[in-house]
Amino acid sequence: MTTLAHSTTTPARPVDSGIVDPGELDRHTYAESTGTARSTTNAPVWEAAEADLGRPSRRTTGSRGRGLHGQLVQQLGQMIVSGDLGADRPLVPEEIGQRFEVSRTVVRESLRVLEAKGLVSARPNVGTRVRPVSDWNLLDPDIIEWRAFGPHREDQRRELCELRLTIEPLAAGLAAGRSRDEAQQRLSEMITIMSQALGQGDSLTFSRADAEFHGVLVQAAGNRMLDHLFAIVTSALQVSGGPAGGCVRPTEAALAQHRQIVEALGSGEPDSAESSMRELLTECVEVVAGGQQGAQASADHVVPSPREH
Repeated sequence: MTTLAHSTTTPARPVDSGIVDPGELDRHTYAESTGTARSTTNAPVWEAAEADLGRPSRRTTGSRGRGLHGQLVQQLGQMIVSGDLGADRPLVPEEIGQRFEVSRTVVRESLRVLEAKGLVSARPNVGTRVRPVSDWNLLDPDIIEWRAFGPHREDQRRELCELRLTIEPLAAGLAAGRSRDEAQQRLSEMITIMSQALGQGDSLTFSRADAEFHGVLVQAAGNRMLDHLFAIVTSALQVSGGPAGGCVRPTEAALAQHRQIVEALGSGEPDSAESSMRELLTECVEVVAGGQQGAQASADHVVPSPREH
């Protein structure tokens, strides 16, 4: 019988770049998933579980993780996203309340939160059931976090990189027609920092400057919707372990692509700016997708144990 994954408290991951304002990203405390085996029966998944609500949840900072209500949302959300509670699985409030020793009010409010995220649905004469992935709000911060430490981590990284491939070339094209000298100067400063970091073998500084380069460029597009969506996507990529900038690794070729983008902005060439950005980000998508395929191939390949002759 499946048990709930044991929750632990871990220190927040260092994401302060020293360049980007630390207040720009929604930062939490995360812990890795335990990868507990899943149940194949119709019995409640939490039937044989130890009481988990008394221990710290994966995220102990922020208003969403406080109290029994927040902890119950966290536990049920993780179980749904990981697949321990599959689509169309009934959730009986009475059973949940008994299992986690919480009041009917706590259960009801927790299920309402999960319903707002698209994870469950409640209908008269049907009850509350888990909804399929297609109904989830995949850009919700909690769902992003739960997926990042579940079996769909690599899928989420690939999907986010593909989403960037849609957002940023468009932003680059818009910025080429609207960019101001101030933005171009800042972008040039980031390229200078990246160049110095590359020469010194300082990949961390390169990555920080790269991340700010893309943030400044999207802001220069002058589209608040793109800016907002970009912030969600890049923050989600950091949670999922993906690149916050446009480069998977520091190289001279990547640096040259950044220069091409700035040159296109300076000369007011939207098509050139858009194509240069797309070329830069395509590598990111290919590397993430290639890593996903490589991990799957490694899992499928069983190396026979050596035999003594």
